[in-house]
Amino acid sequence: MYAVIKTGGKQYRVKAGDLLVVEKLDGEPGAKVAFDQVLMIGEGDAVTLGAPIVEGASVSATLVETRKGEKIKIFKKIRRQGYRRTGGHRQIETVLRVTALAGAGKSETWDGEIDFTPKAELDLRARNLARFVKTVEAETAPVAKAPVAKAPAAKAPAKAAPKKAAAPKVEAAAATDEAPKAAAKPAKKATAKPKAEEA
Repeated sequence: MYAVIKTGGKQYRVKAGDLLVVEKLDGEPGAKVAFDQVLMIGEGDAVTLGAPIVEGASVSATLVETRKGEKIKIFKKIRRQGYRRTGGHRQIETVLRVTALAGAGKSETWDGEIDFTPKAELDLRARNLARFVKTVEAETAPVAKAPVAKAPAAKAPAKAAPKKAAAPKVEAAAATDEAPKAAAKPAKKATAKPKAEEA
């Protein structure tokens, strides 16, 4: 038995036990989700079409995970103008396990066990990086803190004495600048040029 449902502006053909990736839905992992927009129900040659939905039909599912999808790249270019922009986007999606179909006088359920392992962890296992899964779990697990007896607070050390005031900078700079300038510049010769007398 299968059904065609509508969610997130898209249509999906599902049957009991299917793993379904749809647009983001609200809820925590383990939450029950029911779809009442069933467009068609079929079993073999017997098909029931809705107008637009099948009355009394529903599809039940369990929310497994909400995650980000694969990254898509957006590249914009205007030729001969030196304009190129690259962006990316990851759509948020929800993973569901279809557990039951009902409608048109028929019903079907799935009795399997639902695995709530997130895709990120499955990917690490597939790449033989299971040791990182354990470290991630250890870092995210809440640590139970034992009550610690507080010791009386020791007095803060006394503040250091303030530094002595620096000598005025103007006088110090003038004293140090005069000596090197005098040594560096030779004295100018006073040469008077005779002026031509006007006749």
